[in-house]
Amino acid sequence: MDFRFTEEQETMRRMARDFADKEIAPFAGEWDKHNEFPLATVKRMRELGLMTIGVPAEYGGAGLDHVSQNLVTEEIARGDAGIATTMVASTLLGPDPVLVAATHEQKKWWYEKELEGCMTAFCLTEPGAGSDVGGMATRCYKVGDEYVLNGNKQFISNGGVAGLYTVFTTLDQKMGLQGMCAFMVDRNTPGISVGPQEDKLGIRSSNTVPIIFEDVRVPAKNLLGNEGDGFKIAMKTLDISRTSVAAMALGVAQAAYESAAKYSFERYQFGKPIFAFQAIQFMLADMAQYIEAGRLLYLSASNKQDQGIPYTQAASLSKCFCGDIAMKVATDAVQIYGGYGYTKEYPVEKYFRDAKIMQIFEGTSQVQRMVIAGDIAKTFGK
Repeated sequence: MDFRFTEEQETMRRMARDFADKEIAPFAGEWDKHNEFPLATVKRMRELGLMTIGVPAEYGGAGLDHVSQNLVTEEIARGDAGIATTMVASTLLGPDPVLVAATHEQKKWWYEKELEGCMTAFCLTEPGAGSDVGGMATRCYKVGDEYVLNGNKQFISNGGVAGLYTVFTTLDQKMGLQGMCAFMVDRNTPGISVGPQEDKLGIRSSNTVPIIFEDVRVPAKNLLGNEGDGFKIAMKTLDISRTSVAAMALGVAQAAYESAAKYSFERYQFGKPIFAFQAIQFMLADMAQYIEAGRLLYLSASNKQDQGIPYTQAASLSKCFCGDIAMKVATDAVQIYGGYGYTKEYPVEKYFRDAKIMQIFEGTSQVQRMVIAGDIAKTFGK
């Protein structure tokens, strides 16, 4: 097994790290403080191709493999998890339903707009439907050559800044998962309105809003797949995106670890740097182990995606583990800083707040364990 990155993968990783170090990390604290969406930085990322890393080569994109995409994601998240959320939601999560289910003509329409600078958003979660997508209440019904959409979406990343949405609806709640449908929707379609930005615990530089659909008419040609395919499309999308969330979580963990390790040599107690104490050494040693293991997990899942090997369990393993270690590493980083870590003067309290969402979105850690347990049951429960 060859663990070396290709020249292209290493080039993309270094470019993303350099950008994060120079144009993201120095400003992330201010964005967080003011709950600010840094539009100028996002535009700069677009110029560098970071906002279109998911566009296939046949539609004018770079055609990056999943390993490259997630290496970039880790490095951007190391600079700021909110910016990474913006990037991943726009170029990977939002378009993934198109990638897995669209026709050639649909892909051409979508990717052309994306390459022109259009950001995207994935509209699945609702006020009453999070982990239980079967509880979805946003309705669709067909009238002539259009579908009419009505309902509310909640916690939509990029919802207020995107020009394109992938929207999940139901023909009838009584049909359960069999009634779900997925659509490509232009944000400028009449009947779409956006609620106020959420005042979040972490990832505060990302735009997160509710979206309201009131008699929104969408061309029937914008239906992805067939009526009833929505659940299957959503699950395939989440399988892909969970590896990207794992990479994001790893980036947060890496940033927290680096900060704590540096601080341990700068902070003196009892006449010597706190790194001299075995308790601190062991905490940092554990961080290093967790991070290396998490990185191997998400890279393994990414490689399986690229090789066309089944990766549902690998994606859940990586997302669950990396989400949990991000929280663990960030918590220990605050502990190493002591009282200073509990203040906003130092960055570790931000890493702590940013890490928590990694255990929640794209399927909670508990849902990932359900997926993993289901695979165990298939293997050993015969």
